[in-house]
Amino acid sequence: MEKLTSTLYSLAGKKVKAIDLAPEVFGNPFKQDLVHQVVTSMMANMRSGTAHTKDRGEVAGGGKKPWKQKGTGRARHASTRSPIWVGGGTTHGPRSEKDYSQKINSKMRLGALVSLLSEKNRTGNVLFTESLEKVEGKTKEGETIVGGWKTVEGFGTLDTKKNINNMLVIVPAATKAILQGFKNLPYAKITTARNVSAYDIAKARYVVVADADSVQDIMLGRWNNLMTKKVSE
Repeated sequence: MEKLTSTLYSLAGKKVKAIDLAPEVFGNPFKQDLVHQVVTSMMANMRSGTAHTKDRGEVAGGGKKPWKQKGTGRARHASTRSPIWVGGGTTHGPRSEKDYSQKINSKMRLGALVSLLSEKNRTGNVLFTESLEKVEGKTKEGETIVGGWKTVEGFGTLDTKKNINNMLVIVPAATKAILQGFKNLPYAKITTARNVSAYDIAKARYVVVADADSVQDIMLGRWNNLMTKKVSE
C-alpha cells in the first residue's frame, strides 16, 4: 500500500510533527455497500423490541358469550375479546418476542470500520493529536482543549452544539479523568481504539485521534489479528 502521512497537533492546536499512518487502517478504499450493510445491521442489533400489542388471548374480559347464538337477529359472537370488538385483541400488531438482531462477522465489522476511517481521513475530517493522559477531569479543561483543536484549519466547528456527537474522540484507554472532562460536552463522545465501531465513525462528523501512535498500534493489532485468523482458517 502507498505510504500515508499526516500532521500531529498538540492539545493547543499547534503543529508538532509529521506522522506516518498505517495504510491498513487509513488507506483503504471506501466500500459503500459494506458500510451500509454493517451500520444498518448494528442499528438493528440495538433495537430493544419493546413494542408489544395484546392478542385476543391476552386482553381482559370475554369470559362470557355476549348473547345467545340464535334468535337475537344480531351477528353471532363468541367473545368480546375478538379483534373486531372495541377493547378486543389486536391482529398482526408488533410483538415483543420479535428478534431484530442480525449477524455481522468480524471481517465485515472491521472492514467497514477501516473503510470509514480511511474515507474520513481522505475528506480531511480526522485530526491527530497528542495524548489526553494529563487531563484532570474538569469540563472547563475539556472545553479549553476543544478550543485549541478548533484553531486547526478545517476543524473550526468541532464544538457545534446543534449536532450531538459532532466529534468522536478515539483514545487508547478511556480513563475516569478523560471521561469526566468530556462527558458534559454534548458535541463530544469518547471511545477507545479497541471498542470503536463503524457505527460510531458513521455517526460522527469529525474524528479526533488522541495519542495517535498508540491508537494506530491498537487498530493495527485488531487488523493483524483478523488477518492471522483468516489465514489460519
